[in-house]
Amino acid sequence: GKGGIGKSTIVSGLATLFGMEGKRVLLVGCDPKHDTTYKVSDVRPVPTVLGLLQEKRPHDLELDDFFIQGRHGLTCIEAGGPEPGVGCAGRGLSKMFELFENMGLFREHYDVALYDVLGDVVCGGFAMP
Repeated sequence: GKGGIGKSTIVSGLATLFGMEGKRVLLVGCDPKHDTTYKVSDVRPVPTVLGLLQEKRPHDLELDDFFIQGRHGLTCIEAGGPEPGVGCAGRGLSKMFELFENMGLFREHYDVALYDVLGDVVCGGFAMP
């Protein structure tokens, strides 16, 4: 969906409810603005995957470096991305998922994984009919 229709609000609300039920929740913010975790965590500034990759090489990072601890036991990750009008957010998402696959994130056990997606990525990210 397009920007401003409540995707982030809904996904953070669902994550919180699942966390309150005792479920292990992974919440992945896929917006370059990296604002998904603002509602569920007090961590500021919010570290992003792409920001960490600019500071360190992938083999120098551990999965825990990317995690933001949210309220109610949520595990959160923010993709980050290029500044508006510069680069492609979809390429950043592809890089993030490739990195996490290689690091074994998807072998971790989560009861629920929620993705706060952009509505307008056209270059290698999410697509919706």
